[in-house]
Amino acid sequence: MDNEKLTRAEAQGVRYASELEAHVRWLDSFSAAALGVLAVASGIYTYLGVTSLLDDNGALSFFAAISYSIAVSVGIFVFWSYLMRLLPAVRTVGARMGLFVSMLLGSAAIIAMSSWLNAAALAGAAAVEQHLAQTVQDYQSALEQANEVAVNAQGLERDVARVRQSFQDLSEQEATGDLSGLAGRGAVFRVLRQKSDELSGLETQIQSQQPLVFAAFSEGNQILSRMRSLTVEPGPIEVRSVQFSEEAVRLSGVITQLRQLSVAPLVSRAAEDLSASVVLPELDGRTEESRAGQQSTIRSVLQVLGQRAETLRRAADAVIAMPKPADIIYTPISTADAVIRYAANFAPSWAGAIAIDLLPAVLVFILAITHAAIRSGKARVGVEDTMTIAELRAALNAVTGMEEALRRAQEPSSAPAPTLPPPGETKSSTGQDKPQDA
Repeated sequence: MDNEKLTRAEAQGVRYASELEAHVRWLDSFSAAALGVLAVASGIYTYLGVTSLLDDNGALSFFAAISYSIAVSVGIFVFWSYLMRLLPAVRTVGARMGLFVSMLLGSAAIIAMSSWLNAAALAGAAAVEQHLAQTVQDYQSALEQANEVAVNAQGLERDVARVRQSFQDLSEQEATGDLSGLAGRGAVFRVLRQKSDELSGLETQIQSQQPLVFAAFSEGNQILSRMRSLTVEPGPIEVRSVQFSEEAVRLSGVITQLRQLSVAPLVSRAAEDLSASVVLPELDGRTEESRAGQQSTIRSVLQVLGQRAETLRRAADAVIAMPKPADIIYTPISTADAVIRYAANFAPSWAGAIAIDLLPAVLVFILAITHAAIRSGKARVGVEDTMTIAELRAALNAVTGMEEALRRAQEPSSAPAPTLPPPGETKSSTGQDKPQDA
């Protein structure tokens, strides 16, 4: 009973293997054509990617791109043809591991020489547009940061005006005699007026920068608007990149101008000079007591002057310490480089470019699994049990042919040799022997 079950299981395994072999034979009839179509398609996209890298559009560049794409197509076809035939056929673990490692190395080589160019052909223009959009964002950040620094520097005008007003008020108090006790425009009054006039000139200079800052920022926004339109408008990306480069140069100049319009360094230097460069007038008091009072008042004024100057300097240094806008330089980029740089944004295109080259790897695994199943179905039976009727008929015909050939080879050696008549006797026409006349 066990032998009957075993025989039945063996028969089922043979039928299972025969069915799989029939399917494999049918699939083999068009697998080469399908692989050729995939290789040609990859070669076409590789050609488009290569042409985007070549600056020259002459005949030599055309033939170079064609040659490279043909080499890629042939290489892909031959590589996967080898693996589709050899990897399913090997049986040892060492051979399978060796071919598997070879497949990994070959796949990496295909990605290096073809897939990234396919991705450049599929999403190259979109990747360059992404690069332009990213550059616009960088320029916008730099412009806004430069304008913020310039506007904060313009805000120092209020600090300067406050210090100027304080010295002006002190000078008016000195003119009425409420400060040093000596009414008039004496030495103390002239010191206060001297510093008030200096701060008034600095305030006027800061006010003159305000329209320039506003105009530069408005011009920068207009350039940014044109750059954004170049990013999304239709047309060849190469032409738009050239126009984008021109606008980027202009915008860089505007950002540099905004950085130069910041009055914070000027206010900081003026604050340092405010207390360091004081021209002390000659004391004009009529008595020694009045001159001593003027001297004491001037020392107090200088002390207040130093405090106001330090406050103004700290305000200016706070503006100077603000983060500076980054130096943005637009660099034109090819479609292939753009696809690599912004690969994360074009994952579907990369997936399609790699899949068209590595899809045959799935077919290799399918064939390997199928051939393993076929060998498993035939493992417990001999070759004579797996022969089909057509194979058996062919074998019988071959045996019959061999037997016929052996029989024909033995016939000449078994036939009797012909006999000759004795000398002096001849055969007549009737077949009777006649004696020969003397």
